[in-house]
Amino acid sequence: MDGLLQHYKYKEMLHLANTFATLLHDKKIADTPSTNKIDLIIPMPMHHARLKERGFNQALEIAKIISKNAQIQLDYSACQRTKLTPPQASLPLKERIKNIRGVFSCQQQLQGLNIALVDDVMTTGASLNELAKTLKQAGAVHVECWVIARTLPKLFN
Repeated sequence: MDGLLQHYKYKEMLHLANTFATLLHDKKIADTPSTNKIDLIIPMPMHHARLKERGFNQALEIAKIISKNAQIQLDYSACQRTKLTPPQASLPLKERIKNIRGVFSCQQQLQGLNIALVDDVMTTGASLNELAKTLKQAGAVHVECWVIARTLPKLFN
């Protein structure tokens, strides 16, 4: 899975988004109880400079397919990453939380919504946690994180 995600993200193998979305849908979404019905999918936002550099948002590409297949509304403009920070993967564990603090903003009210955040990989969860806090401040009542893979952080560099 690690190799596939690396190729998807850094070698522009965008066709893998369909595979990842299908796996996520079959494993997570299809089994979600109706009590946790998701109203809105929000992909992990990228800073505009990083988006320009990479050319695509890997989380958005997966979220588009999930949205279509699960018939759940997608909103990729509700929240923005307002600060350009070093990539989380390049930082030691203790620096990740500090690096990501306060980098997201939501411009619209999300009162009473159940939201699913979509991202490719979660290591410490610092980015997803920070975005979830921002969504709750904007009125979301429930936030779930849907990720393709969960990695173990390096404890020592």
